[in-house]
Amino acid sequence: MRRIFIIRHGNTFESSAQARRIGARTDIPLVESGHAQADRLGVWFAAQNLPIRRLHSSPLLRARQTAASIAAATGHASDGSLPWLNEIDHGPDEGQPEAQVLTRLGPQALAAWDEQGIPPKDWKVDAEPRIAAWRQWFAQAGEGADLLITSNGAARFALLALGLPLADLKLRTGAFGELTVGGGGEVDLIRWDVRP
Repeated sequence: MRRIFIIRHGNTFESSAQARRIGARTDIPLVESGHAQADRLGVWFAAQNLPIRRLHSSPLLRARQTAASIAAATGHASDGSLPWLNEIDHGPDEGQPEAQVLTRLGPQALAAWDEQGIPPKDWKVDAEPRIAAWRQWFAQAGEGADLLITSNGAARFALLALGLPLADLKLRTGAFGELTVGGGGEVDLIRWDVRP
């Protein structure tokens, strides 16, 4: 059986900082609490003693730093970045305070994004290529565990590619989801949004 872990990078803002929409155009590092989350992920994955076959991240620094912590803990070196794991582009909302984004878009637009993956106006998400990339990844043969470190905006497309309904597609920082691929190619969601 193949296991696929979709992992969101650690925090990029301290809890005292004003929340902002940060996407593909803003390459910022993990903050102290984000490094702690990445370390916890590494410890958890190392304790699972998984037969890791691949460890990939998005090209963004925050994802690469999270991957580096997991690699150090598990002893499996990073296999590099994959462009389709990159975060989405929030268009005019990139870098804006969350309250301002809510005012511009309205709660219904953000709920549609979080619950159904419908992007707000002017966001660039490249849904079709992302869904195709996830489907190709799921269709690969083999055994072992794949660890894919990405961002919240990109992670949801794994579920959308499978047509899996969830009340909320969001993946919190430092959390992961697990899917399995059976011998016949069937993909099952085991858990989502779990923090170790």
